[in-house]
Amino acid sequence: MSIAFTFPGQGSQSAGMGKELAEAFPEARRVFEEVDDALAQNLSRLMWEGPEDELTLTANAQPALMAVSLAAVRALEARGFALAEKVAYVAGHSLGEYTALCAAGMFSVADTARLLRIRGNAMQASVPVGDGAMAAVLGLDQHSIEAACDEAGRGSVCQIANDNGAGQIVISGAKPAVEHAGRICVEKGAKRVLMLPVSAPFHSALMQPAAEAMRAALDEVAKKPPVVPVVSNVTVSPASDPQQIVDRLVEQVTGRVRWRETVEWFGANGVSTLYEVGSGKVLSGLARRIDRNVATANIGTPADVEAALAALG
Repeated sequence: MSIAFTFPGQGSQSAGMGKELAEAFPEARRVFEEVDDALAQNLSRLMWEGPEDELTLTANAQPALMAVSLAAVRALEARGFALAEKVAYVAGHSLGEYTALCAAGMFSVADTARLLRIRGNAMQASVPVGDGAMAAVLGLDQHSIEAACDEAGRGSVCQIANDNGAGQIVISGAKPAVEHAGRICVEKGAKRVLMLPVSAPFHSALMQPAAEAMRAALDEVAKKPPVVPVVSNVTVSPASDPQQIVDRLVEQVTGRVRWRETVEWFGANGVSTLYEVGSGKVLSGLARRIDRNVATANIGTPADVEAALAALG
């Protein structure tokens, strides 16, 4: 049985994240300094002191979440942990896929921070604020939600953005279409439909300008084959070829994050434990509801780092 490392996406950020890691481990502090330098911004101060609403902005949250995860990875590595020896696969939820690739050595920390800043800005710029929306549909099957999106999205855009499993599916697109689809889902028996407090319709066809921006940005950065395969959000299959991975990252901007299937894939392919590395415990909660046979653990604090080292050897 093997181990996989997973990396959180937007929504896992909170003021104060990463501060304990920086205080406990000089290697972690260096990651935050490197990200600050790459972005020419004191992002670490924003992460540790807030304000929360500024940290939540897409362009800040994406590199900030990556920084916390990489700080934890570097703290492990400084104590003799080797990703390639202990971990069979990596994966990340949306922006977390970039974090996974950085942890596996495909991108440098500085380049990953810059890519995520570009990604956040490009996503924000793709659609005027207020024109797009996302909603979480709770307690309705995927087939019914897809049918609702098809009906509401005629002549517009409405699609499944995230399949998070356990009866939680997120839809995304033009605001009127998403609202219409939400009403249809309620009629079909959804327990609840919650409009999400997001600034853009992520993982929808409306993000095409951002996909093109990411293609250009990814073509420019240095890339190495990852030391362990990444399981892609859009294909739910492992990849190690840098060009193939880039194509999937571009596709991911407008495509579905297939997280339920990712966790199921891990369970079917011999992964016994999923470690969620970084801020929050969102992915661990989802994994427990998707596949009870897969154990979960978190690495987000100095105590977690010590526990992981003891467990992983």
